[in-house]
Amino acid sequence: MILKKLKSNSSVSLFLVPLVTIALWIKSLQHPFAYNYFPGEDQNILFNLIYRLVHDKPLVQVIIGIVMVILLAYTMQLVNDRFMFIRIKSKLPALLFVVIVGGFVPMHTLHPVYFGALFMLFAVYRLFGIFDTKKAYASTFDVGFLLGVGALFYLDVAVLIPAFIVGIALLGREVGWREFTTLILGFFLPFAFSAAYAVLTDSWLEVLNIMKESIVTPVNHFRSNIPLQVYLVALILYTIAGSIGMFGQYDTKKISSRKYFTVFFWIFIFSLAGFALNPVTSQEMLVITAIPVTYLIANYFVFMKSRFWSELLFILLVLIVVSMQFSFDFFQ
Repeated sequence: MILKKLKSNSSVSLFLVPLVTIALWIKSLQHPFAYNYFPGEDQNILFNLIYRLVHDKPLVQVIIGIVMVILLAYTMQLVNDRFMFIRIKSKLPALLFVVIVGGFVPMHTLHPVYFGALFMLFAVYRLFGIFDTKKAYASTFDVGFLLGVGALFYLDVAVLIPAFIVGIALLGREVGWREFTTLILGFFLPFAFSAAYAVLTDSWLEVLNIMKESIVTPVNHFRSNIPLQVYLVALILYTIAGSIGMFGQYDTKKISSRKYFTVFFWIFIFSLAGFALNPVTSQEMLVITAIPVTYLIANYFVFMKSRFWSELLFILLVLIVVSMQFSFDFFQ
């Protein structure tokens, strides 16, 4: 009965989003901490403006992290409500996202990936708006620009560019080279503004060093992190189940829904590619990967015919996430 209530279109689920987020982050609120950044990670061009204000205030950092997760959840719900790729009206995506991210306990504080993910979702919103549209130059420019701004917060957003190029090819009508060009131009424009500011303030060497550190510094938060490894295995199993469910529904879905989910598939693939292509990428990218995974699992729960199994699997996921709140202390 729990899942049946939560996957309805009732606004009660939206009110639960901040409550569930705070409940899952309560230990971080009681014992606030700052993220263990690698050199230069906290100095991303736009993120550094925020971090300088709160670098010595761990509790404020945790609160900002909570606010960002809630904003991401509501934005995800907005995208689904606008484009209805989960064909049954449901508020489950927002709530499911905060549950899934709640399991990433080391991320329960401020990190630039939350800002990068938010701008990536804005880009998805603009991208989906070009479905079956000719000459969507303004929209594709906006998509690139939003991704560029997101990359100035969290540089690894750049690895998603190919997914959005594929998205334009899938969603647009009579797509030509101009759509792809406007996306690329839009993406580099924020970097051009940043470069101009760096030259005017004579800080371009510092900016280049930060960019270099954000590309070549090897980081691995997964090694010896047994709780996170176990949790990822569980999420992989849910993702496989969701994928099997999607294949079973594929022929019955509208063309637009198929294409939207295909775009999310490529975002998922290239977010995973970030782990392989960039030695800097580590557990923080899971926040971005969780976005397409959330939609997939939400679709699976919404359309699952067996009430018993859907309730059981949902409760099991929640219990796993709750156990994650204590598992790190146990292994330490």
